Amino acid sequence: MEKTLGLEIIEVVEQAAIASARLMGKGLRNEADGVAVKAMRDRMNEIYMRGRIVIGEGERDDAPMLYIGEQVGICTQPNAADMCSIDELIEIDIAVDPCEGTNLVAEGRQGSMAVLAISEKGGLLGAPDLYMKKLAAPPQAKGKVHIDYPATKNLQIIAECLDRAIEELVVIVMKRDRHKDLISEIRSTGARVRFIDDGDISAALSAGINGTGVHALMGIGAAPEGVISAAALRCLGSHFQGQLIYDPGVVQTGLLKGTKAEIEEQLKAQGVEQPDKVWEAEELASGKNVLFAACGITDGDFIKGVRFFTGSARTETMVISSQSNTVRFVDTVHILDPAHHASLVI
Repeated sequence: MEKTLGLEIIEVVEQAAIASARLMGKGLRNEADGVAVKAMRDRMNEIYMRGRIVIGEGERDDAPMLYIGEQVGICTQPNAADMCSIDELIEIDIAVDPCEGTNLVAEGRQGSMAVLAISEKGGLLGAPDLYMKKLAAPPQAKGKVHIDYPATKNLQIIAECLDRAIEELVVIVMKRDRHKDLISEIRSTGARVRFIDDGDISAALSAGINGTGVHALMGIGAAPEGVISAAALRCLGSHFQGQLIYDPGVVQTGLLKGTKAEIEEQLKAQGVEQPDKVWEAEELASGKNVLFAACGITDGDFIKGVRFFTGSARTETMVISSQSNTVRFVDTVHILDPAHHASLVI
């Protein structure tokens, strides 16, 4: 899968990032997301594959493109029988976030990315439109911390695993009222809190990569982004756990309405037999082969954003593969106007 689709998947996130970056800082969050979605979908439909969106822009009625269940790739087109050999057909599940951090792009702030994860059919959990409690940590702490532990205990474990003082740890938490008690507990240990307003896939990656200056992600964020984060951290060998939060008294419950008990029954009807289950990264992204790609729209902790030059653009993409056990950083110059592009700028 990696050898067949690797370069093309890189181009998918690159095109989405370039499209969105053109609107960086203009206050147009919906437009920045819309152009990224279109660019990503257009490039996907040029790939020789049969892909299915399992995490995307929402339900079909609310999302005209990259909606959950949409078929993408050359081999899903009306004349696919004339172009695609059944014996050679690549069938994959795809989780996308074409503009992760739309507010970050609109306001010209750091940390936005175009991201996706792919696996063979059935290899990525189709997370419901809910929120998820999350815990991300470095590889050294994998299997030692646990989402059910108090923050104090998890920080003690992470400090021991990294041979650091707790006061040296940095924890990313989304700035929301629901995290008031969590923030107080983290600060009481002596650890430091770094707030984000948006983009917790990037935050999970920062927690799972040594050297970013971030040592954990804690708190509640969107469930679909949790699956994409799990795919990346599984490939990295880092720690990620998620647990669905479906109590309307805690957070919004998306398309699912009613009391907590009523929503629990709705989840079971959708095939979520254990709504309170703690999901490991290897369960959220269970495929034999998992590939994750992220292209910076604006600068982040580990990849740069899109830079524009005369007639060209430069992107930086991070590609993580469970198949080859590699993390690649791809630096690409895109010649957008061959007649007027500037010479290569380092």
